[in-house]
Amino acid sequence: MTDTVGKRGSKSVANRGGAGGIWLLGFIGALVYYVHTHSGTFWLVLVAIMKPVVWPAFLIYHLLMLKA
Repeated sequence: MTDTVGKRGSKSVANRGGAGGIWLLGFIGALVYYVHTHSGTFWLVLVAIMKPVVWPAFLIYHLLMLKA
């Protein structure tokens, strides 16, 4: 019984990793954009490095607000 669970688990994990590269490219693009626009002091660069981590959440929030 453990063999079938192990096979099923590994098969489902292998099928769920398709969009990781797209999110990585989005993260890198947002990082370059924010560092370019907020370059100056140390704190602005630090904020610019943290912004790409949360930009997908803001994007989804604004897209859902358009639909409502």
